[in-house]
Amino acid sequence: MLERIHWLGHASFRINGPPHEDGPVVYIDPRHLPADSPRADLILISHDHPDHCSPEDIARIYQEKTLIFGNRRVVDRLTWPVQLLRPWQAGATPCLRVGVRAVPAYTPNHAYHDKSYGGLGFIISLMRYDIYFAGDTELIPEMEKIGCDIALLPVGGRYTMDYEEAAEATRIIRPQIAIPMHYGREVPGSRDYGRLFVQAVNGGVQAVELEIENDRMYIS
Repeated sequence: MLERIHWLGHASFRINGPPHEDGPVVYIDPRHLPADSPRADLILISHDHPDHCSPEDIARIYQEKTLIFGNRRVVDRLTWPVQLLRPWQAGATPCLRVGVRAVPAYTPNHAYHDKSYGGLGFIISLMRYDIYFAGDTELIPEMEKIGCDIALLPVGGRYTMDYEEAAEATRIIRPQIAIPMHYGREVPGSRDYGRLFVQAVNGGVQAVELEIENDRMYIS
C-alpha cells in the first residue's frame, strides 16, 4: 500500500492512480495538482481553509461519478455536491471498494482549528489497509480510539502538532507505518521536520518521509 500513497505537498495526497490502475483514485485535500492528474473517484476535504480546500484543483480532477466528502464549511464553500460528514460518521461509497469514516481533528491550544470549527480527519479503508489522515490537529484524546495500519500525521507545529507531538501520537495510535505531512515551504522554518519526525519515532513503528510527487519542490 505504501507505494500507492502519493504525497502531493503540504497535506495533499493521492492514493492509487498511475502506475496503479486496479483500485479507486482517492484524493485528500487536493492542491497544486499537475495538469495531467488522473480523475478522482473520491475526494476528501478536511476543512475549508485555502491550503486544504482548492476549488481550482478539484475542477481538474472532478468527473460526473466523483464523490466528495467534507464538513459543513466545505459543503457551504463548494459548488459540487458534497456529502456532509461529522466526526465518527461513515460516508456512503457504493461500488467504490473503499470505506471512509470521519474522525475529529482540532487544536485545543489554537483557536484557528477550534473543536467547534468542525475540522475532520479520515480513516480510509482500502485493500485491507486502514489509512488515518489526521487533518489539521494537535495531540487529542480521541486518538486513543483510532486504529490504523498507516498514519499520515502533521508535523509542522503551526496550528498543528509539531514533530515531537506527532511522534507521541504514533505511540498512542500504534500504526505499522507513519508518514509526516503539513511541513515545508508553506510552514515557515519546518523544512527539516519530516526528517526529525522519522528520527523521533520508535517502538516498532516504521516512519517514512515521502518525496513529493513530480519533484515539485515544496520542501525548500
